[in-house]
Amino acid sequence: MSDGKGSGEPGKLPRSLYERELYRLQTELVKLQEWVRAEGARLVVVFEGRDAAGKGSTIKRVTEHLNPRVARIVALPRPTERERGQWYFQRYAEHLPAAGEVVLFDRSWYNRAGVERVMGYCTAEEHQRFLRQCPIFERMLVEDGILLRKYWFSVSDAVQEERFRRRLQDPTRRWKLSPMDLESITRWEAYSRAKDEMFVHTDISEAPWYVVESDDKRRARLNMIAHLLSTVPYEAVAPPVIELPRRPPATGYQRPPRGLQTYVPDHASQLRK
Repeated sequence: MSDGKGSGEPGKLPRSLYERELYRLQTELVKLQEWVRAEGARLVVVFEGRDAAGKGSTIKRVTEHLNPRVARIVALPRPTERERGQWYFQRYAEHLPAAGEVVLFDRSWYNRAGVERVMGYCTAEEHQRFLRQCPIFERMLVEDGILLRKYWFSVSDAVQEERFRRRLQDPTRRWKLSPMDLESITRWEAYSRAKDEMFVHTDISEAPWYVVESDDKRRARLNMIAHLLSTVPYEAVAPPVIELPRRPPATGYQRPPRGLQTYVPDHASQLRK
């Protein structure tokens, strides 16, 4: 069972099946994007969960073929001194979508219920105030017409540790392994209790939590995207008719000699099969 000891996940999804279904779902995400833009809808998707649970890789697949002017990712750094003096939800509200936009929060206001709570970065009073205010804040968003979807990525302790070890050994991913990640190993049960308490207060009918089992990242990505699509009443929007213009006849333009410009060396030609 994920978020616990061991894993009850089925076998790893074959890559060919995964890639075929992922492309189909990504095609539907483009349709969703065009519907959001045409209807002036506002969609917010919150990604939360354990460290190394696959949130970031899922977000990449969601946005891979989307227009960044329509769908944007919000991953806020630590709050500044000024932001620490604001109402807690204020800096997140600044990033909410306008009409025709999709915003994906790579971690969100739920930092206060998770890492801040467990690591002692907020007081007990601030944490309790968050649990009281968060449902009110989210009900206000939904009442105003925002489509709010919240996903919790659940991973077993064994799989999380395995992914941490792979990051440690991979020079292209080692930067992902932060001191905070290492703390999540030694504080596994504290994070579990914090998550359980958070769900009690914020798993509301207007904005429920959806748990994504993510020991198999391929299954997790497909399951999350398919579910998101199933919860939004989007329809296909007819694309504008576009015709390529005919290229006009040449008028005598000549390209400058190659020696007048500096070209990138052909590194690829030196590679061996």
